[in-house]
Amino acid sequence: MTMFASAHRKVRHLLRIFSADRRANVAITFAIAVIPIAMAVGAAVDYSFANRDWVALNGYADMAALSAVNQAGMQLSTHEAKKQAEKFFKAQANMLKRGMYTSVKVKVKNGSDGRAAEVTYTASVPTIFLGLFAINSIDISGSSTASSGQSTYMDFYLLLDNTPSMGVGATPDDVATMVANTPDQCAFACHDLSTTPNDYYGLAKKLGVTTRIDVVRSATQQLMDTATSTRNVSNQFRMAIYTFGSSDKSSGLTKIYSLSSDLTSAKSAADNIDLMAVQYQNYNNDQDTDFDGVLQKMNNEIDNPGDGTTPSKPMKMVFLVSDGVSDAYYPSTCTKPTTGGRCQEPITVDNCTALKNRGIKIAVLYTTYLALPTDSWYMTWIDPFNPGPYGPSANSEIAKSMQACASPGYYFEVSPTDGIAEAMNALFNKAVQEARLTK
Repeated sequence: MTMFASAHRKVRHLLRIFSADRRANVAITFAIAVIPIAMAVGAAVDYSFANRDWVALNGYADMAALSAVNQAGMQLSTHEAKKQAEKFFKAQANMLKRGMYTSVKVKVKNGSDGRAAEVTYTASVPTIFLGLFAINSIDISGSSTASSGQSTYMDFYLLLDNTPSMGVGATPDDVATMVANTPDQCAFACHDLSTTPNDYYGLAKKLGVTTRIDVVRSATQQLMDTATSTRNVSNQFRMAIYTFGSSDKSSGLTKIYSLSSDLTSAKSAADNIDLMAVQYQNYNNDQDTDFDGVLQKMNNEIDNPGDGTTPSKPMKMVFLVSDGVSDAYYPSTCTKPTTGGRCQEPITVDNCTALKNRGIKIAVLYTTYLALPTDSWYMTWIDPFNPGPYGPSANSEIAKSMQACASPGYYFEVSPTDGIAEAMNALFNKAVQEARLTK
């Protein structure tokens, strides 16, 4: 794509005229020298505005091209899809205002290998400062191409945090219910196997409290429905499901469902996602969330990714759903204070980087770590790096680390009132649409 060419030529022409003039005295020379300086400053401002519009128009071109080849667009004729893409682009471009004139050309073609759409545009962006020097506009242009019909094959590895911290109430009301009905004001529905009174997991079910792990289970099943309705062919998407273990006796990367394109069976297997059971309080010093070990093993589970053009060369993506706090034995590597080697800290980003360096994308759904002001453990060990009523991203080291773990554009934070299912579906749809975008 090229932009700003004509305006740049005009500026250079005027500067050559000024620089070639050797007449007059110092005052006149200075006055003349001010002109190109003013032009340079004005050009920088006008180019900045034009560049902003150029970036926006490129995004609109991407979306317009996709609209002609996505599921809805494929139901239209090429003529109808072309008109729809043009209408979409023009509607978005008109919102930029500033008197800009824009033209767009859309080509939609069906072939033996599917449908291709190309959107090209030109625009003339009015200037503000350069108008003083007879440069009234800056020309910009761009294009985008998208295709569909030839399926993009993708493998999704769902890594779902089911450790005791995911037993927290799913909403502030659920948290309040647990606090009000436990003698130690505990917000966690801990699945303690040692004795019935300590099994707050059973209490939560009796009280009708929904916990985070309940929502994750349901969201995973809904994701299988979304994948089923989105795929073009039966083997386009494969799913694998992992947790951190059914019990603290065997905590670590645990496979719930092996990688398969049988999404109906994957949905059934997701029913087995449940909160990790603990033998008793302080068993193994409550070190049940070994992110470093789990992510390293996950890296070993995944073959090298392909370009998605054939079933044997699928693209690879990890879906990490977690509240993002490690609780494991890291006596020498922990970034926070430890007790006997027990480390409680935000997720280590290096292990995410190792996956991404192999071309594996990571979609992160951060289930915001709720503040628990009545819990002395939380206030001592977690609050220092997760301040605020709900650990807002601006202050939370947990949120910042989770975002750094994610591939660009694939981070989603779910607050207590947001939907985990909606967020998982949004990340899935983004991954599929981005895979279709060829330019």
